[in-house]
Order: sequence, then structure tokens, then C-alpha cells
Amino acid sequence: MIKRILTEMLRDKRTLALMFIAPLFILSLLYFLFQSNTDQTAALGVRNVDTTLVKAVNNKHVKIHQISSDKSAETIIRDHDYAGVLSQNGDHLTLTLQNSDQSKTAILKQSLQKGQIELKSKAARTVIKTQAKALKKMQVALAAVTRQMGRAGNGRQVAQPAAGKQLKAAPSYTVTTHYLYGSSNSTYFNTLLPILIGFVVFFFVFLISGIALLRERTTGTLNRLLATPIKRGEVIMGYLSGYGIFALIQTLLVVLFTIYVFNIQILGNIWNIFLINILLAVVALTLGLLISTFASSEFQMVQFIPIVVIPQIFFSGIIPVNQMADWLQPVAKIMPLYYGAQSMSDVIQKGATIGDIAPSLGILLIFVVVFLVLNMLSMRHYRQV
Repeated sequence: MIKRILTEMLRDKRTLALMFIAPLFILSLLYFLFQSNTDQTAALGVRNVDTTLVKAVNNKHVKIHQISSDKSAETIIRDHDYAGVLSQNGDHLTLTLQNSDQSKTAILKQSLQKGQIELKSKAARTVIKTQAKALKKMQVALAAVTRQMGRAGNGRQVAQPAAGKQLKAAPSYTVTTHYLYGSSNSTYFNTLLPILIGFVVFFFVFLISGIALLRERTTGTLNRLLATPIKRGEVIMGYLSGYGIFALIQTLLVVLFTIYVFNIQILGNIWNIFLINILLAVVALTLGLLISTFASSEFQMVQFIPIVVIPQIFFSGIIPVNQMADWLQPVAKIMPLYYGAQSMSDVIQKGATIGDIAPSLGILLIFVVVFLVLNMLSMRHYRQV
């Protein structure tokens, strides 16, 4: 049995390549993704804020933008996609956070707290140093006064040492925090959930459709079907329509489950969410049918997952694309899940309208058309009459 298994595996060059090369590909991709994402930054707009506080808040994770506009903080965040806006009125600070990415929200909160602590620490150190110098001067003056009093036996009044200047205490700021999206109870899971919804729909539709068509080929059903006068386009549309019904039902179940069981807050129209996921399911369906033509068994079909599906989750927004290396960012643009997950996040967290997500939906439709054409071309290989 061992000899037979080894012989079969050695003959199957594709399986060997997927088994040994795919893990190395995924590990290399993870290395480059996480190596280039170590310095995440959050854009912070500041308006009428003390210069000393701005310097204290500024660090390698915060990018400061000076604001002179009188527009509301919410409008400025939407216009410039800032992670937050900080404004000052006397000793009162108002921090308005976009809160669509909890990691950036945490960066700004921690930076502001750290900046305030740093200012108080500097003020305390300054007070201690100044008081130490004043105390030393008073000791010298007191010694001089004592000597003068010893020499002045005639009862003349001796000038007393002058009191030191009163130091200005560090400003004690009060902070009010507002959230443009979500609330203070929002967690990182709220950021991931729209992405995960799209990924779950995409992954399972891709897997089921690919294996189903593969079974049609291995059992000879596809060959018998292609022996009839039915056109290749009709065969493809038949498969898409049949499997598409189940993909639609699965999509509705996944979306409704996440909305009502996890009780997520949706700022946009729920029908836009259904539309995005249905388009993602169609893309996955056409892609699954296409990839199945390159597999000769269910085992090989599953092995395509690390090459085709897993990279999509990395470029879907779980790792911020704008924080990746410059040469990696264009790779995200060829991933269908990137556009689907981005649209889902915009609708759920930012209340995006159909007009806002129309470009992403258009690109998903282009993917569908391209995969359909490739499916029809690949179907020629199986038509024998």
C-alpha cells in the first residue's frame, strides 16, 4: 500500500506542486504582509490645539494634519478620511473619532492619553528642578543673612531673602470623545464582521460549485451533456442558475444570521448588503467552475484553496491595504473579495449608498463577465462532438 500511494503521488505532479509549493507561498505572503504592516498610522486633524500638546501627541503612529476650516469635525473626517479630529476650547478638548477601524481609534486614544501624561511629567520635573534651585538660593541667602545678623549687633533690620517666582502648573485638560460611527462599545470584531461575511459567502460558494462541477466531469455527466446539441453558453448558464439558487439561499442565511444573531449596527441600507453578497456569490460561483477545470479530483480542488482563496482574505481589509508595502498594494486590486469586503464595510459602518459603492459593484460585474468567458473557452476542451 505504501508503495502504491507513493507511486500515485509521484505520478501526480500537480498534487505534489500544490502540496509543497502552496505552503511556502502562503508563508512568504504572510511574511511580506506582516513585515510591511508594523507601523500602522492614524491620521489626526488638529484645530486650535496647544502646540505643546500637539508635539506630545505626535509620534510615529500618528500623522498630524493642521485644520483651519470651520467645518464640523464629522464633515472633515468624511472629506479627508481622517481617523479623528481634535479641537480645543480653553482647557477643554473634543476628540471626534471615525471609529470605523478600532485599531486606529485605539492609537489616537492612547496617543492623547500618553501626550497628556508626558506634559504633566515634564511640568512636574520642571517644578522639581526650579524648586531645587530656589531652595539652594534661599539657603545661600539665609546663610548671608545669618552672617549679617551676627555682625549687626546694633539691632539694624536685615533684608529678608525674596520669595521665588510662583511656577505655572501644567494645564489639566478635560476630554470629551465623540464617535462618528459606532460607539465606545465597538470592538475589533465589529471591524472584521463585514469582511468575514463576504469571505464566508465567497469561500463556501467557491468550494461547493467547484466540487459539484468536478463531480459532473468525473462521473461522465458533463461529457454526455456536451454530446447533445446544447450550446456551451447554455450549459454554463444552466450550471450557474442551478447552483446560483443554492448560493442565493446560503447568502441570505449568512447575512440574516450575522445581522440578527450578532446584532450588528447597520448604518446603510440592508438591501445593499444583500446585493453585494449576491454579486460576491456569483463571482465565487464562476471562479469555482473555472478552477474546477484544472483539477482532476476533489483532493486537487481543495488544494487550490491556499492559492486562490486564502490570499483573498489577506487583501480584503483585515490587514489595512494602505499600510502594506507599495509593491503589495496593487495585488489587492485584482482580488474580488477586496471590492466586496470594502463595500460591505462602507455600507455597514459608514452608511454608504448605492452610488458610493457603484464602482466596486461594477468591478465585481467585470470579474463575473471575465470568468464567464473563460468558462466558455475552457468548455471547448470537454466537447468531443
